[in-house]
Amino acid sequence: MQTKDCFYLGKIVKKHSFKGEVVIKLDTDEPHLYKNLESVFVELGNNLIPFFIEKSSLSKSTMFRVKFEGVDTEADAEAILRSGIYLPLTLLPKLSGNKFYYHEVIGFTVKDVNFGEVGTITNINDSAAQPLFEIDREGIELFIPMIDDFIKKVDREHKTIEVETPEGLIDLYIN
Repeated sequence: MQTKDCFYLGKIVKKHSFKGEVVIKLDTDEPHLYKNLESVFVELGNNLIPFFIEKSSLSKSTMFRVKFEGVDTEADAEAILRSGIYLPLTLLPKLSGNKFYYHEVIGFTVKDVNFGEVGTITNINDSAAQPLFEIDREGIELFIPMIDDFIKKVDREHKTIEVETPEGLIDLYIN
């Protein structure tokens, strides 16, 4: 399994017991969807390695306590500490309407209600306080905040996102 075929679920943030249990901080708004997992992929080096779950429990909303098969000591747990946890894209719940996964809209065309066609989404920048669409418009890079009020329609069939941005926002990048 390769990272491009998976989605990031979270990260192993600490050891929980001397028996090899670890705590995973889940990166999801709906942690309850993942409480009955049988296995996950753990990122070790540049590889995704399948780990099977012996037992698990959800605590403190996004904290997931896990005992993996074969991880039986503190040293075993230490070896996988700070590793990313991934699942195959096929396990993502389907979204509808104007909800979308970041990876899903890469390559979509952005159209502004007032401006017209803006460009193509090349990336989602979620390192700022507000996630941003990174858009390529014929070599010019534009950023549009991913605010629910701005996003008017997500058309998966035609791979477009219709937005209504404040007057002048797009012009700031073009002029």
